[in-house]
Amino acid sequence: MLSEKEMTAIAVKALDDKKGKDIKVLRTAGQTTLADYFIICSGASNTQVRALADAVEEALSKAGEEPHHIEGHRGGQWTLMDYSSVVVHIFTEEGREFYGLERLWSDAQAVDVSQYLTAQAE
Repeated sequence: MLSEKEMTAIAVKALDDKKGKDIKVLRTAGQTTLADYFIICSGASNTQVRALADAVEEALSKAGEEPHHIEGHRGGQWTLMDYSSVVVHIFTEEGREFYGLERLWSDAQAVDVSQYLTAQAE
């Protein structure tokens, strides 16, 4: 079983590899029981949102982690992937603006995404 940081690193790398835009990681531990980390990312189109979600699911599955729940996959405007302690939110740019998760969770600690990309590249 992977740690939250390992799952986050794998998901961020998968999103980055598929050209996900504006990837943000928020540490929500202590603020909610929903998850310790939220990963938020934008795709340029409904098709890219689906491709990003597929890439995260494939990468985490290869590492032995399966999602507990996925919502919104068919619509393409947004996808929520629940891995218990890590939740991945993928939106179209319009959907991301509409839902405003960064505003809703503005008290969460922003995590430097580059550390995950560097860790995976080594």
